[in-house]
Amino acid sequence: MSEQVKTTDTSVTLCGVRFKNPIITASGTFGFGKEYANFYDLGALGGICTKGLTKEKREGNPSPRIAETPMGMLNSVGLQNPGIDGFIQEDVPFLDTLDTVVIANVAGRTEEDYCYTVEKASALDCVKMVELNISCPNVKAGGMAFGVLPASVEKITAAVKKHCRKPLMVKLSPNVANIADNARAAENGGADCLSLINTVGGMAIDWRKRKPVLANVCGGLSGPAIKPIALKMVYETHKAVQIPIVGIGGIMTADDIMEFLVAGASAVQVGSANIFDPEAAINLVNELTNLMKKCNINTVREVTGSLTV
Repeated sequence: MSEQVKTTDTSVTLCGVRFKNPIITASGTFGFGKEYANFYDLGALGGICTKGLTKEKREGNPSPRIAETPMGMLNSVGLQNPGIDGFIQEDVPFLDTLDTVVIANVAGRTEEDYCYTVEKASALDCVKMVELNISCPNVKAGGMAFGVLPASVEKITAAVKKHCRKPLMVKLSPNVANIADNARAAENGGADCLSLINTVGGMAIDWRKRKPVLANVCGGLSGPAIKPIALKMVYETHKAVQIPIVGIGGIMTADDIMEFLVAGASAVQVGSANIFDPEAAINLVNELTNLMKKCNINTVREVTGSLTV
């Protein structure tokens, strides 16, 4: 009689929301999923994080707004999106059909913008969590991003939390003095979960033309080049807070996923890889399962925060 084969459990639960696996597509790299549904069944993913939603429709920044860099890419898309009402009309009917967790990413220029958009997004049946992008410039505070100072992180989180009907995930910027301080501030403000990191500030120059490559001059760096920064910040955040963490930054392989989990993440978001390869996320789901079997890991949950130093 052959020995019974143990099942490999890739599921994770964040803030009471169950994900089939820890692989979520990152905001801004997957649209609202429609295009990628032509390549594979999106129901096999752990979750989808929507493109950033704002109160009003946004056309985004002028082109060129994406530039390749060694081991990554720069983007200055400028939160192009249909606005929350356009999203409800145009994209929610499709998202309603998916058998995966939908996370609505929300951005804004004022506290009132955030609260308005979060309230409408979190009321939707298909939306199971809200991710708050606090890397946006606060126009009422001279343009400094909401996520730069711990005091402003706590303030915007607390304000939004009152309007959020679903678990609130706050997405932290790496362009800060101390990521642990900002993580604690979000937790104190009522965040149920954290995601990090957002893109790192950068730029590219065409020296022959004496011009920046991006029309907006500077942009956000993502891809494998930022993975070491992201790992360090996930590790520091894991030591600082009690709420779950979703790791983001340069994930291209199943080994990358495991590194983030060991550092303290409960799940991950895959971003730039979706742009390089439209099947990247589903390939990672399969690769992770195979890696777990090879290494005799029964559940991904047993890996989280297992780093020894």
